[in-house]
Amino acid sequence: MALDNPQGVLVQRNIGKELMMLVTRQPTAAVSRIKLLLKIATIVAIAALLNYGGHLVVGRIEFQLWPEHDHMVVAMFWLSMTAYVLLMALPFAPGIELGLALMMVLGTKGIVLVYICTLVSLSLSFMVGRLIPLEVFARFLGWLHLKNARDLLIRIGLLDAEEKLNYLLNTAPLRIIPFLLKHRYLLVAFILNLPGNALVGGGGGVGVIAGMSGLYPFFRYLLLIGLAILPLPLFFLFCKM
Repeated sequence: MALDNPQGVLVQRNIGKELMMLVTRQPTAAVSRIKLLLKIATIVAIAALLNYGGHLVVGRIEFQLWPEHDHMVVAMFWLSMTAYVLLMALPFAPGIELGLALMMVLGTKGIVLVYICTLVSLSLSFMVGRLIPLEVFARFLGWLHLKNARDLLIRIGLLDAEEKLNYLLNTAPLRIIPFLLKHRYLLVAFILNLPGNALVGGGGGVGVIAGMSGLYPFFRYLLLIGLAILPLPLFFLFCKM
């Protein structure tokens, strides 16, 4: 009977193939979700370790800000400043806590030095971001299965700053994105002063992202952060009066 109805046999075979595809697709999708969750957990764990390690360094330095021996004061001072610059430049590291401790302990001169060191560290993170090609970050997004974001970065990777901006303004899928792009300098200033900016890596993370984007000329970025980080030092200076 099956030979007398080849069309029916073909239909049965197609149904069987679809059932097999459905059965195999579900475990594959579940495995992909598990892999994605493991990758996200790995990134969160690395960020947490950086933050925890930074807290250990900050706690150790804060404990030794006043050494018992006078000849160690200068060495401890420069060690603290160097650690502050590196921690502020490193994403997800708690450099701001050390900066606050230095401003409170060292007085007016310390406030000025911390301000200068903050400019140096955020400039350093910006330059590191400039050295990271967008293609590298695109592969990272692909590793996280964010294919649309990956493809977007690949497309704009070879464009200059003006071409990138125009492309993003013309193709942005959400209305808020053109608004953020047009006010991108204010956006950076806002994020730098936002209490929850640790979610994007803190000041170091903001600097790396700004540098990697290619949308910020360095000297404009330097002027931007110089103004954006000014309120906190001014507050401490006012409190010292």
